[in-house]
Amino acid sequence: MTAIDLSSVDRNTFPKTVRLRRQHEFDAVYRGTHYAGDGVLVIRAVRNEFQHTRLGLSVSKKVGNAVVRNRWKRLIRESFRQQRSIIAGGMDIVVRPKKGAVADYEAVFESLRKLCQRMDRKLPVSSSR
Repeated sequence: MTAIDLSSVDRNTFPKTVRLRRQHEFDAVYRGTHYAGDGVLVIRAVRNEFQHTRLGLSVSKKVGNAVVRNRWKRLIRESFRQQRSIIAGGMDIVVRPKKGAVADYEAVFESLRKLCQRMDRKLPVSSSR
């Protein structure tokens, strides 16, 4: 893969370059053994070869109907977008809501920030970084 220059990309957008979009990208994260969770979110993560963190969402039908699932996805994406500059780079993360959690923006925002910090400390530093 080639390095992508995000310096020209506005930090307040959610471009395709910061998303996990293909099944093999999700599979790579799920093959990893590192995960963290709290009362709101659960994340799995692996290191990537980029300087930025990429986000994938996994919101199953067990969470609720389409309205509820889409609300979760919007909240997680917006939390990620708002915090992209402070989230450590070089990770691929897949985020899902914790079973029984309530979709609240402030809770999702704080949870994502703390879990990403925890995952950055947990993950081994790759030799390519």
